[in-house]
Amino acid sequence: MQAIPIDERGRFAGYASVFGRLDDAGDLVMPGAFGRSLAKRGAEKLRMLFQHDPKEPVGTWDVAREDGFGLWVEGRLVPGVPRADALRRLIERRAIDGLSIGFRTERATREARSGHRRLWAIDLWEISIVTFPMLAEARIAPGQGAPAERSLRAAISLLKQ
Repeated sequence: MQAIPIDERGRFAGYASVFGRLDDAGDLVMPGAFGRSLAKRGAEKLRMLFQHDPKEPVGTWDVAREDGFGLWVEGRLVPGVPRADALRRLIERRAIDGLSIGFRTERATREARSGHRRLWAIDLWEISIVTFPMLAEARIAPGQGAPAERSLRAAISLLKQ
């Protein structure tokens, strides 16, 4: 049986962005793009929203770090907030699992031939739980911690094939 993606305290984890993957807007986030922003802001100053709506804060981020694969995040929903309580139940039942970044582009290049943008530096200010992520691989992991990270990476690798 697959692990539940959220625990009883509302904690969950996943990749908010994956490097070198084309999103629905035609952008590719490059390794290192979040480095300066994370050093300046840290996970604790990033907002966790629902559907990028600033009127819908639902939790806090405890970990936001780049690894060789993408932007790994770990957070928790705030109990007693009606939207957060509903999200906990939806995530638990795998009815919603998308993640999406809210950012300002600091440095990018555009490929002349394809028109795709390569994002080299991003000012990250929020990460949302969403129904439909712009990057298909930006998902809440099936379980907690390092095994979840490996499991999500394996699933994404299968998608790339």
